[in-house]
Amino acid sequence: MIKNKNYVGIDISKLTFDVAILDEKGKSKHYKFTNDLDGFKKLSQQLNPGSDVCVMEASGVYYLKLATYLFSIKIAVCAINQLVIRRFGQMRVIRTKTDKKDASVIADYGKTETPGLWQPDEDYILELKQMQAYVEQMNKSRTGFIRQREAFKYNPVSAELMNESLQNMIDTLEAQIALIENKMTELVKEHHQNLFGQLNSIPGIGRKTAMLLIVISGGFTKFENAKQLCSYVGISPRIFESGTSVKGRSKICKMGMSRIRAMLYVCSWTAKKNNKACYELYNRLIEKGKSKKLALIAVVNKLLKQAFAVATKNEYYLEIN
Repeated sequence: MIKNKNYVGIDISKLTFDVAILDEKGKSKHYKFTNDLDGFKKLSQQLNPGSDVCVMEASGVYYLKLATYLFSIKIAVCAINQLVIRRFGQMRVIRTKTDKKDASVIADYGKTETPGLWQPDEDYILELKQMQAYVEQMNKSRTGFIRQREAFKYNPVSAELMNESLQNMIDTLEAQIALIENKMTELVKEHHQNLFGQLNSIPGIGRKTAMLLIVISGGFTKFENAKQLCSYVGISPRIFESGTSVKGRSKICKMGMSRIRAMLYVCSWTAKKNNKACYELYNRLIEKGKSKKLALIAVVNKLLKQAFAVATKNEYYLEIN
């Protein structure tokens, strides 16, 4: 956490980014640069390493190159969840919505909240993230082709050439998915051989889930405790209550990534049968009258806590009888 610094708010998009440089007296200067190396260099000329802190939204991939460049020239960087910035602006009843104003709001957030600093992922983590995104897209395409092939079976006229083409597309995608996933496994084992084995030792967690957990957690270095990991993944419970009259149902807070949530949910089906702690937790909740879905989400939480434990203790899972 950094205090008594000059905060620089950056609202970034695909082609350009707006900058609001906020000094200690609360005065700001505004600039606009192109989102490329030339723009990065022009921004750096306005900054002072050691005194300026650049705050930006972690918006997709657009912020990564700029954040990495600033980090390389010793400029402090904070990458903040977009929803956090949005809520911050709403609290201040800010109605104006322009890139220039957004940059000022981000700078104000930095000065008010003094958030923690950002550090770039290792190169192999970035490579794994790209491959994971690519695999997800190929899986979506494969599913679409399979559904189309099944739908065409109900047509009274069969187009042989089309059916053959569809099957070729499906086979090609499956081959490419297997190729990329094998490469991902090699990369993970190269850098986290023991951790990969430790996660796989937990009943219910498979190879793909273990690999993705390592990717999103940076080898379990990004989180101080299991609660932070659960929150990041997006399966922390959210309580909806107000006073004595509003008693809403507790729900999971879906602020994490849908892909890992879906994979962990599937893992919970196996864990509630083969993982003793998960089995006992699931049945205890069912006996209390909780829904099966809620019980499975609780199992997912338990799996993440087990994963965090074996990773941070550097040991394999040992089931206590």
